Amino acid sequence: MAQPSAECEAADEGVSVVIPVYNEEEAVLGVIRQVQRALTESGIPYELIAVDDGSTDDSCGAICQAEDVILVRHPTNRGYGAALKTGIRRARFERVAIIDADGTYAPESLVELVAHWGDNDMVVGARVGKDAAIPALRRPAKWLLNQLANYLVGVKIPDLNSGLRVFRRSVALRFFNLLPSGFSFTTTITLAMLSNDYLVAYVPIPYAARIGSSKIRPIRDTVNFVGLILRTFMYFAPLKVFAPVSLAFLLAALVKTGINVVAYQNVSTSDLLLWVTGIILGMMGLLADLIDKRS
Repeated sequence: MAQPSAECEAADEGVSVVIPVYNEEEAVLGVIRQVQRALTESGIPYELIAVDDGSTDDSCGAICQAEDVILVRHPTNRGYGAALKTGIRRARFERVAIIDADGTYAPESLVELVAHWGDNDMVVGARVGKDAAIPALRRPAKWLLNQLANYLVGVKIPDLNSGLRVFRRSVALRFFNLLPSGFSFTTTITLAMLSNDYLVAYVPIPYAARIGSSKIRPIRDTVNFVGLILRTFMYFAPLKVFAPVSLAFLLAALVKTGINVVAYQNVSTSDLLLWVTGIILGMMGLLADLIDKRS
């Protein structure tokens, strides 16, 4: 059996840390220095890539005060996911870590995730427990999204969209055409990996209040997340969308037809329409599932 090259071994041992930045001049320099300190003390080889996503404040000036940081700039704001994609493309290590620039994640937790790497394809920092300062306004939407996602992949997901994780660059590149440019990047890569049977581990981490103002728009982003999860259903598990709807139509057809036959000794046009709709939806689901499995 061929042995891996020294270059491949080095790529597996190190980690490329990508920090997406958009108007985070208050926090980004502190985050960068804390990440550098934590990784240096751990002895893990690393590179640090800060992607400024068209900031209108002095985020770039703050980043430039730190040493040994690769700074990539977007001329305009393209989105959280777009910034991560840019950093992933520039990464030289197979292991890529992402961490937000707002001070919510402890850099020590990043070291802990790398320590849990093992044979996993992704290790996620799960914001659970009393040390996770998730705003109360976001908790109902987070619960709803988690329930939908759990149904899709068939397993319980402790944290669907944590912004602190380590994953294989090669796997992320495989899903680049599906990964969105907005905040739903982390949600999508989680669902994509779990739906395709990659090994994903979760490590509980603390989560602090952010420094500066949040970029999240609760109502709009929640609606977008729900739409994203439904689209992901269609990509990876179309039967989980079509089958329940088809069965609902067929059940309604059965009940309505039974009532009409018993009460009026007749089958109405609407009965037939319900039957046909249920059958068509079921066949569409089977066809979509066949296409998905073949591709």
